[in-house]
Amino acid sequence: MVDNEPRAGIVGRSVWSGSVVHYTGEFWIALPAAEFWQVIEDFEQYQEWWPWLDGFSSDQPGLVAGNVLQATVVPPVPYRVRLSVRFESCERPSLAVATISGDLRGRASLSFDERRGGTRVRADWTLDAATTTMRIAAKVARPLMRWGHDRVVEMAVAGIQRRVQP
Repeated sequence: MVDNEPRAGIVGRSVWSGSVVHYTGEFWIALPAAEFWQVIEDFEQYQEWWPWLDGFSSDQPGLVAGNVLQATVVPPVPYRVRLSVRFESCERPSLAVATISGDLRGRASLSFDERRGGTRVRADWTLDAATTTMRIAAKVARPLMRWGHDRVVEMAVAGIQRRVQP
């Protein structure tokens, strides 16, 4: 039997078309889904896990429908991305769906499936550049934008894995 599910790292892909990025990916966390859900609800730890996240705030505690998270993402490239994440639905401990606005706009989801004593996390989002600056950057510097996007995803996963891995 071949086990092709990720144990560490990310299996993912970003596809760019004009100013739109569609990302699908997955990674594995060494915690059951209910415990992992509790970990990612600890918003006070986000800037410790992810030092590239600036000015993080939330309307209320927890992953609950209606909650809005605000932050600026500072990727390892010369631009900052202001985001607002509004949770549209949250089904503990299996699914969170959000609408994104700010410098980017679109929809995102994270789903959580118990696998091998841990959790397989699946991420999916489609985001469009919402500002003139971001649209121009997506047009003239797409390789840099793709690289920055993919590094932020890698840094996000590495930060959370450091927090939960034994």
